Amino acid sequence: MSTKDLKAFMRRFVEEWNKGKAAAMKIIDEGCATNIVYNGSSGEDILHGLKDYKQFFGEFFDAFPDQHITLEDIVAEGDKVVTRYSLTGTHKGKYMGIPATNKKVTMSVIEINRLAGGKVIEEWVRLDTLGFMQQLGVIPTPKK
Repeated sequence: MSTKDLKAFMRRFVEEWNKGKAAAMKIIDEGCATNIVYNGSSGEDILHGLKDYKQFFGEFFDAFPDQHITLEDIVAEGDKVVTRYSLTGTHKGKYMGIPATNKKVTMSVIEINRLAGGKVIEEWVRLDTLGFMQQLGVIPTPKK
């Protein structure tokens, strides 16, 4: 894929994602390889395969059903595309053992995807986990 195609792929992926859980699950089926490898933010949460990937993000949608991605940057080279974006959502369901808080959160995310045959085969995600947990009230915010 050309760099133009990689960027268009990610824009379409995000557009569909922002339509809600059903559309997100559909674009995952269309745009991700069955043997996708997901490397999550902690570096330890690695998922292998489309089934686990869909389960993880299905649960994320259950916890943050109104989530919305705002793209800030897209950079592509070779077989990789990097996106920097903000994800907002309201914590309406259990997530990582944390009961719903009904708090609105904003996460800054950087994601690298490697594509082959027009599908994502590897994904690396980094986000501000500390800030995310502070917004949920799980970790206290330091006093100034």
